[in-house]
Amino acid sequence: MKIGVLAVQGAFIEQEMMLKKLGADCVEIRQKEQLAGIDGIVLPGGESTVQGQLLRKLDMLNPLKDMIKNGLPVLATCAGLILLSETIENDSLSHIGTLPVVVKRNAYGRQLGSFTTTAAVEGVGEYPMVFIRAPYIDSVAEGVKVLATVDDHIVAVQYHNQIGLSFHPELTEDTRIHEYFLQIVKERN
Repeated sequence: MKIGVLAVQGAFIEQEMMLKKLGADCVEIRQKEQLAGIDGIVLPGGESTVQGQLLRKLDMLNPLKDMIKNGLPVLATCAGLILLSETIENDSLSHIGTLPVVVKRNAYGRQLGSFTTTAAVEGVGEYPMVFIRAPYIDSVAEGVKVLATVDDHIVAVQYHNQIGLSFHPELTEDTRIHEYFLQIVKERN
């Protein structure tokens, strides 16, 4: 199983370490050609605006969008969730736009607004959540399954092959969310 990890900017190393711990082969995606042959992809945290600009500049945005629309499993965390979202509140620009949700960027405030908590994630159980300048999901379209909420805000969803998270599971020792993602990848292949 070959998992691509978008590595143009952001916290991709921690994602790779978590996936390798679970036995996945990882490839850092920095060029369009590296998208070929992957079984799933992780869109990590970082700066969503910068990542979106780089995806466009490197001509990866549309190929990646097509792959996801055609069923490529994707795990998107924090900035990755913003990239994946169909609508970004107070922003006319979207990036990949395959996840039919409205996301609010920096919803919990700046860096000082970062926090950790534990909450239930459907199909996983109680899970430690690390929020860093995190977005949350303001609303979801029909067919989007809400997996977790914190303080009445949606922080985890699944839509077919796409998992979007406001928090950073790679910054914990808990591998269950990555295991859940890898199970989706296995079921597709």
